[in-house]
Amino acid sequence: MPAGGRPTVRSRRLGAALKRYRQAAKLDQPQAADLLGVHQTRISRIESGHVNARIVEIRVLLSAYGVDDPEVFAKLEDLAKRSKHRGWWLEQAEHLRPDYLDYIALEDDATYIREWQPIVVPGLLQTPAYVRAVIAATPHYVAPERIAQLVKVREARQAKIEEGGAMYTAILWEAVVRHPLISAEVHREQLAAILEVGKRRNVTVQILPFSAGPVVGVTSAFQSFSFESEPTVEAVALENLRGMSVLEAPEDLAAYANAYDELRSAALAPDVSARLIRSAVRSSEEDASCPRS
Repeated sequence: MPAGGRPTVRSRRLGAALKRYRQAAKLDQPQAADLLGVHQTRISRIESGHVNARIVEIRVLLSAYGVDDPEVFAKLEDLAKRSKHRGWWLEQAEHLRPDYLDYIALEDDATYIREWQPIVVPGLLQTPAYVRAVIAATPHYVAPERIAQLVKVREARQAKIEEGGAMYTAILWEAVVRHPLISAEVHREQLAAILEVGKRRNVTVQILPFSAGPVVGVTSAFQSFSFESEPTVEAVALENLRGMSVLEAPEDLAAYANAYDELRSAALAPDVSARLIRSAVRSSEEDASCPRS
């Protein structure tokens, strides 16, 4: 059973894939159960991610479903193995929401991460000072020790990008750069950090300028994830007041993939975006140096 008795992102991804191949083969759950000599309940729990499929079960099912691509076998077997793996983030499980743990698992598995942020700097780009300032600005009291834990988790997440473990593209609305939600000093340091991280070969930062006008998706942040060598969107995460939700339905993935393509087309090129960020830093420094009357 997945850790904690609840489906994990990996077990859900595995179950969803097996379900898609079963349906493509036009078999129902009782027929799949007969293939394994188990009760239909086990197939249902495998497909929902509540239990981990064994390697031998995956091989039998895929073969019966007419799947002969060795890459598919390897991918799903790897998912089954890693469903039991205890990621670093589970050490912080008692301090983090379950949906946030799922989000980190997606991030950790991803080969491509794309993000659209119209309000705040994305977590993978945030400096410790920015994290603390944003948390302090929330209306809910957060104990100092918990803030330190959240900063530590942010830094651990960023290691994925720093080590080149994924291709990361972030599109930020110009308001994120021009209109700080925190102190000007922390904001300037944050912008300088974005410029530095943006030099990495696996990182692309683009700014959607005010002049772009209305663009689909401009009002809500989202992150998309790919888990293969090609950047096909396989999961989308949305954050709301109650937590994080993950979309995996094909029609949802297609909609957000199209939205991101539109945002990227309307955004400034990376080098032009960097110039805009440097300009914002200079403007902030000039404002800070001007004597107040």
